[in-house]
Amino acid sequence: MKSFKGGAHVPHFKRYTDRIQIQPMSVPDRVIIPMHQCLGAPCEPLVKAGDRVRVGQIIGDSGEMISAPVHASVNGVVEKVETLAYCSGDVAKSVIIKTEGKDHSFEPSVKRDPGAMSKEETIQAIRDAGIVGMGGASFPTHVNVNTRQPVDYLVLNGAECEPFLTCDHRAMVERADELVAGAEILSRVIGAKKCLIGIEVNKPDALETLQEKTKDNELFEIVPLAVKYPQGFKSILIKSATGRDVRRGARSAEIGCIVRNVGTTIAVYEAVVYGKPLIERVITVSGPQVPHPGNFLTKIGTPVGHMLAHCGVTSYEDMKVILGGPMTGRAQDTLEAPVIKNSTGVLMLPVEMVREHAPHEHCVRCGKCVARCPMRLYPNQLSIFAETENYEGLEAWNIMDCMECGICVFSCPSNRPILEFIRHAKPVVKKMELVRKQAQ
Repeated sequence: MKSFKGGAHVPHFKRYTDRIQIQPMSVPDRVIIPMHQCLGAPCEPLVKAGDRVRVGQIIGDSGEMISAPVHASVNGVVEKVETLAYCSGDVAKSVIIKTEGKDHSFEPSVKRDPGAMSKEETIQAIRDAGIVGMGGASFPTHVNVNTRQPVDYLVLNGAECEPFLTCDHRAMVERADELVAGAEILSRVIGAKKCLIGIEVNKPDALETLQEKTKDNELFEIVPLAVKYPQGFKSILIKSATGRDVRRGARSAEIGCIVRNVGTTIAVYEAVVYGKPLIERVITVSGPQVPHPGNFLTKIGTPVGHMLAHCGVTSYEDMKVILGGPMTGRAQDTLEAPVIKNSTGVLMLPVEMVREHAPHEHCVRCGKCVARCPMRLYPNQLSIFAETENYEGLEAWNIMDCMECGICVFSCPSNRPILEFIRHAKPVVKKMELVRKQAQ
């Protein structure tokens, strides 16, 4: 098993859903589709109130290179376009579609041979489909794989190290053929001679399935990973799988690696072969008091309240709804919050499991967060600088290297909201760096 320094063994809580097969989520009465679903420029709506849309129709786009179009996930009529807060805590223009009819499946109009397509044609197909990193980062995939020089490794992230989440686990077991085909497409585009699939060993059925599917294919190597959080974060996964360090400030391609999530890779296969846009994804719905948890193929824009109701939830008293995993996800203020392209889970957790309800204390300098930080930072000092708005100190202590895994919060005996401090301070430090570069 491959591992890394730092990190922690956190409770898994995967038993609720890890053996439940992927099921279709019911379609809500309306979907809310934000125009900003990637790490890059937001899209401008291409539709207006009263327009009738169909599944897979492009409804938002941007002329910026680092961006990704968005598409209608249902058939219906646009009720309105308005600026709304959404799951990330930001605001964005959103297209609200009232669904019509019962059939909201995507019907392919093409079937292409990836082997007959040029690199440029493949990248354009990925871009047209609006594929982004579905593990959380949401970086546009067509930009990520458009490398100037061939890279050594395509590294697929099947670690799924966050507690509760099992959507990637089930995809590896149930959709292994599409995953392998998508990996072959990506490997051809980036010129990789080897595809490493990293999987934590608490998913033996996924390891066995993919070992069997790739046993006669020299492109692939299945890499068993130690069960430790945050094994699935990009720089950690690269180090565990290849032994290579991602230098400070460097892109992974510069050290010969491109990392893609399992769900992203399957979406690439569907986009390139069938022209299917990213309009739905597998999402885990779980929690100790969710009557019928599971892994659901869900339309982008589906409100979290609809998903929990589908799973039998009728009461939210003394509960928190988290969109994403418990370590890096965000508590939601409204059940109308929609799932987006990088949403991995919808969790309903008792307030005693969510540390934000307790008041935080001053840092006691115990050093637990420092010992466990996989990026070898000083989260305690970063939180103090952020709390006092010492942005120069934050920059000097390398806040931008923080990958926001949340292990510092998990480790802190003073219940300090270290991750929230860092998330609020990062944009300010980033702006400072940009102003300095422009002045130079």
